Amino acid sequence: MKHPPTITLYRLSAVLLSALLVTTTLCAQDRARDLGLPMEGQPGAQNAITDVEGIEVGFTTLIEGEGPLVVGEGPIRTGVTAIFPRGRANLDPVFGAWFTLNGNGEMTGTTWVEESGFLEGPVMITNTHSVGVVRDAVIRWMVQQGKLDYDFMMPVVAETYDALNDINGQHVTQAHALAAMDAATEGVVEEGNVGGGTGMICHGFKGGTGTASQKVGEYTIGVLVQCNYGARSQLRIAGVPVGKELMQPAMCWDNPDAEPRWGIPLCSEGAPGPDQDRGSIIIVAATDAPLLPHQLKRIVKRASLGVGKMGGIGGNSSGDIFIAFSTANPGAASHDGEQSVAMLPNEYLNPFFQSTIWAVEEAIINAMLSAETMTGVDDLRVPALPHDRLIEVMRRYNRLVE
Repeated sequence: MKHPPTITLYRLSAVLLSALLVTTTLCAQDRARDLGLPMEGQPGAQNAITDVEGIEVGFTTLIEGEGPLVVGEGPIRTGVTAIFPRGRANLDPVFGAWFTLNGNGEMTGTTWVEESGFLEGPVMITNTHSVGVVRDAVIRWMVQQGKLDYDFMMPVVAETYDALNDINGQHVTQAHALAAMDAATEGVVEEGNVGGGTGMICHGFKGGTGTASQKVGEYTIGVLVQCNYGARSQLRIAGVPVGKELMQPAMCWDNPDAEPRWGIPLCSEGAPGPDQDRGSIIIVAATDAPLLPHQLKRIVKRASLGVGKMGGIGGNSSGDIFIAFSTANPGAASHDGEQSVAMLPNEYLNPFFQSTIWAVEEAIINAMLSAETMTGVDDLRVPALPHDRLIEVMRRYNRLVE
């Protein structure tokens, strides 16, 4: 591990990252609807959070090294995700709300979101031990852009734990977070082993970043997840007990000299892996509907039901933390004078509740389908959800759209 980490960006703008090899990738992946899985509702054009007009998403992905863990050197399997509610050029705050299903995790800045009703700046996602450096980078970026209206801000930065990564090596730097913000763009959103989701595990399969959207009349609900939670046996897709049908391949240590831990067997043993709901999930829900903070609080709570449909239980060691915002009501955070805002009646919210649940479910599935098998620290190998075997299971349960 003598070389600096490779940074794969969804898009890289003109940013100098000295001594770093920078590449750009955007690969097409089979998603839930591509495979004929019976997803509900009507998605937007990209079936992504960016279907909410104005939202921009950027990634920095770090993948470097292999073999034994050497803290500070690697292997490295991590990154940063940046989500701008109105795009990088428009940092007008948006109405927002947050919710935690289980609190063994972190999302900074949420006390002020709760108090003020506004989300200011981007939403950032990374690994557990890089929250601080990413938070500091947001302030630095805002100052550089001349967008810090006050003398202070409370950045929103969330995390999940990447077991495939040398997390204690703290390889994410301010430069990586700045690059993710500068890379943010509209349109197609890359999924799987990208950004903050690079080293994540979901229901015992390779997890990571996923997204989906739903049309609600003239409005849109968009969701982005970083999934890193769940037991294998609990995994359900469209009501089918997929996890119980696909207990193999399992996570394993792909090195005969490795000392097994966490209940994970050696690959040579071919034994099933641990079956516990551990890890976390971060969910970002966005809409262009004119909803106020108390209504967004109701929306963001429904993200829990999407996790539940997939088999998540909000386990004791899981950090299940969600945030929602509305891009409607521009200028509502103006410092001067009386502000007029629009809102939908509460009686209109049921379709938004349902669409949030559907979008969360589909975004998690898309994350798992797009993720590829990854081997990380100490040759820990986490298999991708096998598409062919998933299709066989869904067909056997008569749940495949053909």
